[in-house]
Amino acid sequence: MNVTRGFTGRARTPRPGLPPGQYDAGEDWPVLSAEVTPDLSPADWSFRVDGLVEHPRTWDRAQSGALPASDYTGDIHCVTGWSRFGTRFGGVSLDAFLDAARPEAAATHAVVYAHTGYTANLPLTDLTGGRAWLAFTCDGEPLAPEHGGPARLLVPHLYFWKSVKWIAGLRILDHDEPGFWERNGYHPRGNPWEEQRYSGD
Repeated sequence: MNVTRGFTGRARTPRPGLPPGQYDAGEDWPVLSAEVTPDLSPADWSFRVDGLVEHPRTWDRAQSGALPASDYTGDIHCVTGWSRFGTRFGGVSLDAFLDAARPEAAATHAVVYAHTGYTANLPLTDLTGGRAWLAFTCDGEPLAPEHGGPARLLVPHLYFWKSVKWIAGLRILDHDEPGFWERNGYHPRGNPWEEQRYSGD
C-alpha cells in the first residue's frame, strides 16, 4: 500500500459539514493506493461497460471527451479520516455511458475495475441519477496519475475508495460482488455520514 502525508498524524479540525470521524485536510489531497501508480497515458486509456447490458461498449479518451461535459464541485471523504472541501472535478456523468449501454431490467449492481486490476462494488443506484462521474480533471488541471489520471470514477457521496482510480470499466450484475477492499474487511457500501467504514459498521 502506498501512503503519503495526510494519511496519519493530522490534527482534527472541526468544520461544519464534516461527516463524523473526519477532519478537514485543507488544500492537501493525500495519496493512498492499494497498488503502484501505473504508467497509463490518455492514448492508452479506455473505458468499457459490459455484463448485463443490451449494448456492451468501449470508449477511448477522445470518444469519452465527445460526450456532454458534466462537472462536480463539492466535498470528498476518505475512509482514513480526511475530507477535502470544494474540490472541482471535470468529466462526464456516468449516466451518459450507462444510457448508451442500457443495463437490463435485472441489473442491480456493478463491479468497477481499474486498469491495474483493482475492483470495487457499488449498487447501480449509487452510480446513476447524476451521482457519479468519470473525472478527467481536478481543479482545472488534468487529473494527476497518483490521483487516478487519466481518468477515475467519482462517487463523492461515498467514501473515496469507491471512486476507483485508473478506471477501466463497469461489469453490470444482478447481484452484489465484493471488490478488493470489501473482501478485506471494508463495508460493502461506504456511506461517510453513517460511518460505514468496516464490515459490521
